[in-house]
Amino acid sequence: MHKLLLDIPGCIETERLYIRCYKPGDGKWYFAMSQKNRKHLAQFESENVVMGVNSEEEAEILVRDLAAEWTARNCFFMGAFDKKTDEFIAQIYIGPVNWKIPEFQIGYFVDVDHEGQGYVTEAVKAALRFIFKYLKAHRVRLECDDTNVRSYRVAERCGMVREGYFRENKKNPDGSFSGTLHYGILSKELDALNYRA
Repeated sequence: MHKLLLDIPGCIETERLYIRCYKPGDGKWYFAMSQKNRKHLAQFESENVVMGVNSEEEAEILVRDLAAEWTARNCFFMGAFDKKTDEFIAQIYIGPVNWKIPEFQIGYFVDVDHEGQGYVTEAVKAALRFIFKYLKAHRVRLECDDTNVRSYRVAERCGMVREGYFRENKKNPDGSFSGTLHYGILSKELDALNYRA
């Protein structure tokens, strides 16, 4: 099926979260969130779109651009929010790698005030279900720094398999080196896990 004909919901829910695509009007809170998380994200997420936001206007342009990218099926950015408080919890990124397979890449970060509470694992499990059900994926992959313990533990809790390890392939600002871990999960593997998302 052509990607533009896929019927993709703009919002999914978990026990504690609702996870939705960005929309016009999100710029104000997105800017505040980006400023609050800038230091928190600097080490592992320096190239994330959130790091380039310097004003409410730029944030509004960004969320509208991400909404347009969603519609065009070029990439899928989603915010995860607390059902009770509507607080921003995490961002999930889903990027097509190859629509012919189809294969996608997933990425994520948690808001600095919500670390260590299981929210990202909950959101990523739901996002994986979303990718396999609505985007008809055959496989999903993830790359993360080998020193980003929280990130790769989320991948492992979600049933992703470590497929590769590039040792010391990045030089950090402090002169140290780190590597890249590669994870993947297949549609049949997610089905076998049978976790609720």
